[in-house]
Amino acid sequence: MTRLPTGFAVLDRPKRWPRPHGGPRPEALEAPLDTLAGVGPTIRGRLAKLGLRTVGDLLLHAPFRHVATRKISELFGEGEVVIRARVGRVSVRKPRRALTIVEASVADDSGAIRATWFNQPWVADRLEPGMELRLVGSVRRGTFAVRSHETAVNGHAVELLPVYHAGEDVNPDKLRELVDAVLPQVRDLPDPLPAELRVARKLPLRGDAVLALHRPRLATDPEVGRRRLAFDELLLIQLGLARRRREREDEVAPALGAPGDLIDRYREALPFRLTDDQERAIRELDADLGRVVPMQRLLQGDVGSGKTVVALYALLRAVESGHQGALMAPTETLAEQHFLTVDEICRALGIPCALLTSSVGKRERRHAADASIVVGTHALIQAGVEWRDLAVVVVDEQHRFGVEQRSALAVGRSPHVLHMTATPIPRTLALTVYGDLAVSEISRPPAGRQPIVTSWVGAERSSDAYRRLTKHLEAGRQAYVVCPLVSESETIGARAAEQEADRLRRAELRGFRVGCMHGKLRPTERRELMAAFKAGELDVLVATTVIEVGVDVANATIMIVQEADRFGLAQLHQLRGRVGRGAEQSYCLLVSRPKQELTEAAGARLDALVRTTDGFELAEVDLELRGEGQLLGTRQAGLSDLRFTRLREDRPLLETARRDAEALVEYDGPLTDEVERLFAATATSSLA
Repeated sequence: MTRLPTGFAVLDRPKRWPRPHGGPRPEALEAPLDTLAGVGPTIRGRLAKLGLRTVGDLLLHAPFRHVATRKISELFGEGEVVIRARVGRVSVRKPRRALTIVEASVADDSGAIRATWFNQPWVADRLEPGMELRLVGSVRRGTFAVRSHETAVNGHAVELLPVYHAGEDVNPDKLRELVDAVLPQVRDLPDPLPAELRVARKLPLRGDAVLALHRPRLATDPEVGRRRLAFDELLLIQLGLARRRREREDEVAPALGAPGDLIDRYREALPFRLTDDQERAIRELDADLGRVVPMQRLLQGDVGSGKTVVALYALLRAVESGHQGALMAPTETLAEQHFLTVDEICRALGIPCALLTSSVGKRERRHAADASIVVGTHALIQAGVEWRDLAVVVVDEQHRFGVEQRSALAVGRSPHVLHMTATPIPRTLALTVYGDLAVSEISRPPAGRQPIVTSWVGAERSSDAYRRLTKHLEAGRQAYVVCPLVSESETIGARAAEQEADRLRRAELRGFRVGCMHGKLRPTERRELMAAFKAGELDVLVATTVIEVGVDVANATIMIVQEADRFGLAQLHQLRGRVGRGAEQSYCLLVSRPKQELTEAAGARLDALVRTTDGFELAEVDLELRGEGQLLGTRQAGLSDLRFTRLREDRPLLETARRDAEALVEYDGPLTDEVERLFAATATSSLA
């Protein structure tokens, strides 16, 4: 095997970890959980809600924290702990009708304390003097308030008790009991790492790592086990991405010549000078487009940073060389907005453009693919669309497409592909999921734009927000009002937006011209509405989140987001980016319930938006608040299943996995099988 790089932080394997015996039987891990004692149809259904269906699922259901075991004499009012103690005298009292307290004196070899159970009268019947218990709880007013308990197993000297994510119907103690039942089957966990790599990295066996998580003997065990399993996750992803890069080396794309007259005319037609960031991104594009290896580049930039100008540059480079370009967007609204922007410039340059969405008729669809530049939705990759000579593809808001959808335009051809996003991705996350792409960043907005002033307004002061908005309207400016997420149903959301628009016309916005934009409008209605707003024929656009991306009206200088606490951080930042598109100072007012009624996470999101307009900084906050898996979500299903990785802490681990993946790209063994399963799951979910 290729020599492996060095420099990995050593993971020492404690000698006290138990060793599994016998050869692994991976098929045993597929056994359903109702094969376990005490798991009937009801419990099985509850476990399935947690994503736990097989013995293997349960083994890899990692505890999210561990509670330390203490001697009774060491209890000093700290947080939740575990004590092992013998039961003495038991009593029950009812200080009031709705409260029953079970009390028991408990002792270990260091001292004694009174343990209390609240409103659990049945506990008294199960406690017997001399019984040894493991009690989880905390010290309150000199007594040990018990959250849960179980009979202690002799000889099982647990120093750290695992605490598992559970649901309303399955408590952590039940999960701990079930994990105990399946732990002997760690012997059936295959270890996919090549032995040379595991030894070189001083990693524990996979089974040892799982045992270290569930039954730690030392305080360092859980982190040692987690890092081994996180390394597995990262290595599988990086190996799959490395193999994608290797496969593309055999593909051939048209090498586009140097920029010529069309590009010169395009630059002259722009009403502004490109920023340094835009020029740097263009130089990187030119270097890629001049090679026969197909470009695979991610262009990420903050809202309003000018990514579309760079994307159109790439498309025109294809047209200038006699080829076609295509821009794929995730929604009809965004595709229509892109088309209006692109078509206006292309008309001036004499370049034919076409729009291709599911709403376009069959006849128009057949002819659309003959245009020099085609803008559309996923309809671009549907059967029946035949391209004349596609050389450059731009995929906008690429995170909304699955892995296979993003590459489907390349089937049967090898165009250069530019993936574009206005949702900045933390660098570590980008390396994890888009590690097969080169990255260009546009971090600074065009000259003359001012940071958007963002304020958090309690719902009780919403009238003040509308007074501020009307002052902008009276000064000749325009505004957005974003309706809350009343339902997952687009129909219900559209109805709510229409009702809110009618209410505002009668109340706070009486006398102003108010339009309403939502996803249930027909494409022609949406285009007419946006054209009217852009032309200044409407003062206010009441909208759902269909305006999240792509809408660009320089005269709109203020936005009110109703019930802002119900939106995600990235979505709020995208919405805010609809204002501040010109030189005028712009404002975003986030209206929410009173602060004291919000969850901690909702408050943190709104605080972050008020504090900064930097999308890259907000992306890091979002990673902190939501975690890796949720940030990736179902849009990257398969790759988002990071059970053990903590990207904020595991950057060195990721870098090591990237280096090792390059060394293992030709490896053929159990690791290969796991990579194929992971990326097959991703492809299936992407195309669903």
